[in-house]
Amino acid sequence: MAEQGTDISQMSFEDALRALEDVVRRLETGEVPLDESIDLYERGETLRKHCQARLDAAQARIEKIVAGPDGKAAGIEPFEAG
Repeated sequence: MAEQGTDISQMSFEDALRALEDVVRRLETGEVPLDESIDLYERGETLRKHCQARLDAAQARIEKIVAGPDGKAAGIEPFEAG
């Protein structure tokens, strides 16, 4: 499990998703003090955005697959993330 101090931008999708699930579990217990709940919510939102960006990038890469004349994948074009 990723530590709270881990730089989210460097996390893999899988690690970020696990960390987000941990945040949600902790918030759902209702046993977290208010200030910590706010911090967890902010971290959860950052994790969610990171996961969504990783998914969007993966989808864009998939969409760049070039189909040959027979309809089968003939190669890929590099995706330039902006």
